[in-house]
Amino acid sequence: MLCLLVFIVIRSKMNTNEFKNKVLSLSDRLYPMVFRMLRNNENAQDAVQVIMMKLWDKRKQLGKHSNVAGFVFLTARNYCMDVLKKKNLEIDDLELRIHFLESGKTVLEELEQKELNNLVRRIIETLPKQQREVIILRELDGLEFKEITEITDLKVEHIRVLLSRARKTVSIELNKIYSYEQEKV
Repeated sequence: MLCLLVFIVIRSKMNTNEFKNKVLSLSDRLYPMVFRMLRNNENAQDAVQVIMMKLWDKRKQLGKHSNVAGFVFLTARNYCMDVLKKKNLEIDDLELRIHFLESGKTVLEELEQKELNNLVRRIIETLPKQQREVIILRELDGLEFKEITEITDLKVEHIRVLLSRARKTVSIELNKIYSYEQEKV
């Protein structure tokens, strides 16, 4: 029994290599979620660095978690929510414009895409909290159901239902908007 306890205590401390492999390796997957939430490249890069430093400070406790990746994403989400509460960040229009110019889209295509993105974003903002969170994590951040489960503490079945309802609502609202636009013409 004592040997098991000693093993658990020793095992619970995450060393530098384990931190690199289990936590730092997630930073590339973490960045899109942080960027989507903060809507600014520089703020997102800074946030990922701050999150990694916070996780480094908690590396001893990280070894105790059965799901390190889930804890990392949850920590990032909570940090971004705190940042957004402190100040309202705006989208950097110049950065978006450069992105569209580099993509080779025409001005009309750029405007149509921007309008569609704004419509979808507004519709998503009206969804109930859990539906909004699940559709953003799945569709915008590209997370797998298992990762969403770890972040939200919801069962996969519940996530699928929430995602289905959110997608249906977005589709219905977009159809309402576009059918109205077609009737006006």
